[in-house]
Amino acid sequence: MTATPFPSIDAAAGVLAAGGLVILPTETVYGLAALAADQHAVARLYEAKGRPAFNPLICHVSDLAMAERLADLDDRARALAAAFWPGALTLVVPIAATAQVCDLARAGLATVALRAPRHPMAQALIAAVGAPLVAPSANRSGRPSPTTLADALAETGFAAGAALDGGPCAVGLESTVVACLPGAPARILRPGGVPRADIEAVIGPLAPDGGDGVGSPGRLARHYAPCAPLRLNALAPRPGEAFIAFGPAGDTPLTFQLSESGDLAEAASRLFSLLRAADAARPPAIAVAPIPGHGLGEAINDRLRRAAGFVG
Repeated sequence: MTATPFPSIDAAAGVLAAGGLVILPTETVYGLAALAADQHAVARLYEAKGRPAFNPLICHVSDLAMAERLADLDDRARALAAAFWPGALTLVVPIAATAQVCDLARAGLATVALRAPRHPMAQALIAAVGAPLVAPSANRSGRPSPTTLADALAETGFAAGAALDGGPCAVGLESTVVACLPGAPARILRPGGVPRADIEAVIGPLAPDGGDGVGSPGRLARHYAPCAPLRLNALAPRPGEAFIAFGPAGDTPLTFQLSESGDLAEAASRLFSLLRAADAARPPAIAVAPIPGHGLGEAINDRLRRAAGFVG
């Protein structure tokens, strides 16, 4: 199947209803969407991405009301949904007994990952379908996530029946994933588009990350990776290397600038596209400048470490 770009929302909803896949823009990254209840469509999604079946998927909902039909949310989860939905926050919560989310999408877990995306096209498609969608990033597993339709089509367009063009993604990093489970303190499973400090301002201090590599999406050791090896915290490129800079940098042929002014939001929005651009030059390696660890820098550094294969 070859994706048809620029279909109507209703046409894309029809592709999903028929068991197909749709490339979908969100404010974080482009996703490859399927009906969350359709086991066969979800299996095709895993196959298209080359994604391990033990890696669960995020279920995209329209709002808190739809989330409440799928899962058991406690006061912490409701407070976070009220503060950050629609937006770049995913909640891992206990699955409801009657939830229409197939076992394969949840990797057989008794929990489900839920997010209400902010992008108007994502909202419109969920409304048109009237059911939750799983929509992991539309890249092949382990590759940098796509933040433009062109990159999404290059990665998994072969598997999609339709592709919606929502323009470049505003956030450019995947969502922050927070677990709110009974009898346990809330904790971040994956840093992302909502900084830790903003979450703690709503529900108080978070527990340290327990390092569960299979309980949350996007937690594999080597993930978001270009073909060229990455060298992190580099002050300057070595001969032949591409250089991803943050802040003022020399004008070398293979320098790619995350943010000359040191703006972490700008850097986050450009990270995956610049990893792709640097990799397209086919250098022997890609050197990356140091990134501060506060705010969105936590999520940027998490993605860079996984791209370099350093995080389990």
